[in-house]
Order: sequence, then C-alpha cells, then structure tokens
Amino acid sequence: QVQLVESGGGLVQPGGSLRLSCAASGIISSIYAIGWYRQAPGKQRELVALIRSGGGTNYADSVKGRFTISRDNAKNTVYLQMNSLKPEDTAVYYCNLMNNWGQGTQVTVSS
Repeated sequence: QVQLVESGGGLVQPGGSLRLSCAASGIISSIYAIGWYRQAPGKQRELVALIRSGGGTNYADSVKGRFTISRDNAKNTVYLQMNSLKPEDTAVYYCNLMNNWGQGTQVTVSS
C-alpha cells in the first residue's frame, strides 16, 4: 500500500522560503515520477513541479526560477524548495505518485 506524507508547510512572509517534503512508503519511489501539486481555495488543483525517475524536471511557468524539486532516493523522499514566495503561492500542496495522493500541507504566504 502506497502512502505519501507531506510536511514542511506553514506561514511565511512574502519573499520568504519553505522546503516541503514528501515521504513515500510501500513503494520504491525512485523508479517513478513524482509531482507536487497545489490547490488554492476555489481553484482547481494544478501541477507545480514534476521530477522523473532519471532526474528530469518540469515546472509550472508561475514557479520557474523560484521553486526547485529534488529527490533523495535513499530516503524515498521528494522535496520542493520554494524561494521568493508570493501571496499567490498560498495553497494546500500535495504530492502525487502513481495516482496516490498525500494528505497535503498548507502553505500560507502573508504579511
């Protein structure tokens, strides 16, 4: 049974940084692509960043140059480093692996 647990969210001021973690269990995550998604109130869930098994990455235009996705295969964990955060980055952030979702972690960017 695949389980994903996100952590690292919180309240941060505009311009600040956070690092989100997605810990996987029940699966060898290194052989799969993992995505970070977010959903703001009243909006559809959207893909923020994706990392493939070979390490290739893709980013939404809105976060390019500010967010970095990475993975530690030894820890079965994927990270999302978020810098220069903006109020519009406020959302619940989820990771996804093989159509399995975690519970999400809230990120709030506000002064």
